[in-house]
Amino acid sequence: MNKPTLIYQAPVATRSGYGDHSRDILKSIFKYDKFDVITFPMRWGNTPQNQINPTTEFGSKLISTIGKQVTKVPDVFVQMTVPNEFEKKGKFSIGITAGIESTIAPKEWIDGCNKMDLVIVPTEFSKKILLSTIYDETDKRTKQVVRQHKITTPIEVLHEGDELETYLNPPKDEVDVLEGIDSDNNFLFVGHWLRGDLGHDRKDVGMMIKTFCTVFKGLPKEKQPGLILKTSMAGFSVTDREQIEKKITQITNIFGEKCPPIHLLFGDLTEKQMSSLYHHPKVKTMLSFTKGEGYGRPLCEFSLTGKPIIVPNWSGHVDFLPDRFTELLEGEIKNIHESAADQFLLKEAKWFYVDYSKAAAKLFDVNDKYKNYLSKSKGLRENTKKHFDLESMHSKFADIMKKYVTIPEFVALKLPEIKKL
Repeated sequence: MNKPTLIYQAPVATRSGYGDHSRDILKSIFKYDKFDVITFPMRWGNTPQNQINPTTEFGSKLISTIGKQVTKVPDVFVQMTVPNEFEKKGKFSIGITAGIESTIAPKEWIDGCNKMDLVIVPTEFSKKILLSTIYDETDKRTKQVVRQHKITTPIEVLHEGDELETYLNPPKDEVDVLEGIDSDNNFLFVGHWLRGDLGHDRKDVGMMIKTFCTVFKGLPKEKQPGLILKTSMAGFSVTDREQIEKKITQITNIFGEKCPPIHLLFGDLTEKQMSSLYHHPKVKTMLSFTKGEGYGRPLCEFSLTGKPIIVPNWSGHVDFLPDRFTELLEGEIKNIHESAADQFLLKEAKWFYVDYSKAAAKLFDVNDKYKNYLSKSKGLRENTKKHFDLESMHSKFADIMKKYVTIPEFVALKLPEIKKL
């Protein structure tokens, strides 16, 4: 008997955060193994579409699901994108999104979520923000509230999953991704350098660099730690690199010869190369001043090294970075600056601003008493391994599907025996 049909529309081929997430979801769908799957790959901005490897078991199976003919409304339609693009195309439609980084979701996201039968997000933070966002519709004449726009569709939390085979231990026979970097003691930042004036871009990269330089400029050169920036802007073009280098130079020039080493690691790295970077003996600590994360995938991947992580105490990543194992930075929630606002990051919304003086003290202390902090952070490895790995994600996905989607059970018809006359 044929299985029910599931259409999956997602950026499965792209080199992007959404691409990584969408491939993990498809692995969960395959693992659940209750559907005849049809995949419709979609673009994700200008990101490369080069992440389907036909030589792997998963890549081969993914390719086999592309291009199948659709002759009827699917039993289940699963779409991964931003919520304003959600569409109901199945008998049961599921919208999956990477979440939100601020305190208010756009109205279009509320309307999009309500088109679906179920919405899935990766963190409790994203669920809370989506459910707490309410828009009042008022009567033009009386100014009285006549209707509220809020999400009525059920929302479930399904964390992203770390691939233990890739990230738990350093890969063998990988090229040294930090060849040429002399410093043996480095902090690492991984993330995009996005729009926004100094101190206002979402990852707060500029002020992170400035704070780092301020803290360690007074140390002798031989004792200064380095800061490795695995970053880019919209892509990996020569122009992007030049713009990043210009931004870094504008900050480091303030400190002159006293500036500690700042290293730019630019360009696309494979998952194994990223794992090699995380586990590299020259990398001691991960650092981020992010103003908000829907999830924070690099932070979760790095947590499997058991090395210290310094990160703000707000938004999605706090789900998997408990304070007993993590150095959570203090700060305050303030309005998004107009230089960083866009159609999804609303000017009336807020996000997290690190207290730079307290962050500076934490940076100095972690570097000065590293062994103490390393001992504390060891628990991160086991916490992620146990609760935020890919197998845990597959198991939770199956539980969600069983809760909401009824799979018809086909019982073989047993005919009576016909006796010979």
